[in-house]
Amino acid sequence: MMPSCALPEAVAALPGAVDPSALALNENPFPPLPAVRSALAESIGAANRYPEFLPRRLRTLIAGQVGVADDQVIIGSGATGVVQQVLSALTSPGDVMLMSYPTFDGYPILAQMARLRPVTVALDRYGHQNLDAMAAAASRARVVVLCRPHNPTGTVEPVAEVERFLTRVPADTVVLLDEAYVEFVAPALRPDAVALVHRFPNLVVVRTFSKAYGLAGLRIGYGFCGVGLADRLWSMQLPFGLGITATVAVAASYDAEDQLRQRIARINVERTYLRSRLRASGVYCTDSQANFVYLPGGPRDWRTAFGDGDPRVRGYADGSVRISVGSRRSSRAVLAAIARV
Repeated sequence: MMPSCALPEAVAALPGAVDPSALALNENPFPPLPAVRSALAESIGAANRYPEFLPRRLRTLIAGQVGVADDQVIIGSGATGVVQQVLSALTSPGDVMLMSYPTFDGYPILAQMARLRPVTVALDRYGHQNLDAMAAAASRARVVVLCRPHNPTGTVEPVAEVERFLTRVPADTVVLLDEAYVEFVAPALRPDAVALVHRFPNLVVVRTFSKAYGLAGLRIGYGFCGVGLADRLWSMQLPFGLGITATVAVAASYDAEDQLRQRIARINVERTYLRSRLRASGVYCTDSQANFVYLPGGPRDWRTAFGDGDPRVRGYADGSVRISVGSRRSSRAVLAAIARV
């Protein structure tokens, strides 16, 4: 049994947001906002009690912030939990799940868990999703995944092209619009997701509190869609599935929206700095609108620049790397690693 005096040291040894070399998982480089930390500390006193059987209070809170009705919102353990609910409720083994390649690592895993058949469409040379090819292939799919910004490239397709794509997808094919990084996107480049779910009953918008809100460790995600589809998805809500901290953290985050926007702006400034320095060094990277930059592989294997694991980035088989935006110290470490290649 660990003596109580050893606990602070053990807790301090846990991975945290202050590690400037942890650039592989697109974590927010900042800890939760002060008001959120205070609210979480107070909520621990109720840790002996169960949370709501179903997260109705959190559902109402998110619906009011997004601008939809309560019965249009579903809640999950992170964005991946929401996607899993969608696949559990709406697919059968052997159905096709269409996605771009490369994509978020979780999608092939979730497809395998649901016993679906993954079909991929390659990105174009600039890291954009090929919406024409995806629309053509959608007739054979039960679920289509559209990441915007895309993971791992951070690119966004024009809003008009996204809307055109949705008109070309069959009405009985479910479209997952993954907006995990939408808060980092300039407002002028964001689609009106609320209007889209009214126009397209087969669309589910998926978001998370892990990235911009800096709550990755609490695993809070949500989705919203038309009422008919949401009713089916709500039936897959896991009883007692989210802890008491979820509603507390979300409410405190919404109350501190101005501070949150300032943090997002700081991350975007650092992304611009890192991208401009890379390009000034002759290194091409995509025009990422998320909290990371992406260096395509091919002629060069960028993984070799980070072979010693410091800083830690996400590498891909073709030599590409995805680098989370951190502090200025993190950016300098990245630039120094690239300069050694």
